[in-house]
Amino acid sequence: MKSSDTAARAGQSRPDELVPSRYAVRVGDIDVLVISDGVLEPPAESMATNADPATRDAWLDTMFLPHDTFDWALNAVVVRSGSQTILIDSGIGGEVPDFPRAGQFGHRLAAAGVDLETVTDVVLTHMHFDHVGGLLVDGVKERLRPDLRIHVSAAEATFWEAPDFSRTGMPPALAEVARSAATRFLKEYRRQLHTFETEQEVAPGVVVARTGGHTPGHSVVRITSGKDRLMFGGDAIFPVSFDHPEWHNGFEHDPEEATRVRLRLMRELTETGAWLVSTHMPFPSVGRVAASGDLFRWVPAWWDY
Repeated sequence: MKSSDTAARAGQSRPDELVPSRYAVRVGDIDVLVISDGVLEPPAESMATNADPATRDAWLDTMFLPHDTFDWALNAVVVRSGSQTILIDSGIGGEVPDFPRAGQFGHRLAAAGVDLETVTDVVLTHMHFDHVGGLLVDGVKERLRPDLRIHVSAAEATFWEAPDFSRTGMPPALAEVARSAATRFLKEYRRQLHTFETEQEVAPGVVVARTGGHTPGHSVVRITSGKDRLMFGGDAIFPVSFDHPEWHNGFEHDPEEATRVRLRLMRELTETGAWLVSTHMPFPSVGRVAASGDLFRWVPAWWDY
């Protein structure tokens, strides 16, 4: 993977932007643009609902993080392959006003020079509110192409017809936000859905594959061109996953299966050397996964600027 020719342009911030919010990379002949939707601030306990609180606090101390809440990046991706422009997830939109630092995806997408009218495909890793919310913002649907294709696993669409939160650690208020956002999304976009069972090629070199775990239809996107590979891991891998892959995230609908998926994907990444971008890894979330004894370590890419 090499930085694309657009990396310098992508790094030009608007006058009112105080921090970098987009990062362009190139996977063979495919352009990938990571865009930050901002930062969430969930309760720290949500990163490890099955961990002893003292052990969790000790890990937070090693990362110089507070014990109550922590900053959680929220990243989405634009992929250009051939004649297609593909949006992978869409951020949180305005679904949770209590997270005022997020919901930046719309204007940051425009600042990066990507017009909604040019998007040919959307891939949803899953239908949690921080992944579909950007598509629910007023005025967005009207700007999207009428022939837009939205790719999501059939299992995911079915699950949200009657979702079960009994195994999650979601606070009731957020569970209701998740239910409401998914219901509205299905109502608004059902005609554009292109569902798949196990995997689907969205564009040359861009394949979405169902993993399950985090949600029944959770999926990852593998991008391959020449010898270069990149995986967008959605919510399968979190910052804490390298030291404690066994810790359950509070938003996982099947925590045990999510752990198995996480371990399988991390082993795959260590074996293939593919780059990883993931929704909640610190922006720009571009790096590799290396083995570290029985665990793993995150090796972030050197920024190209």
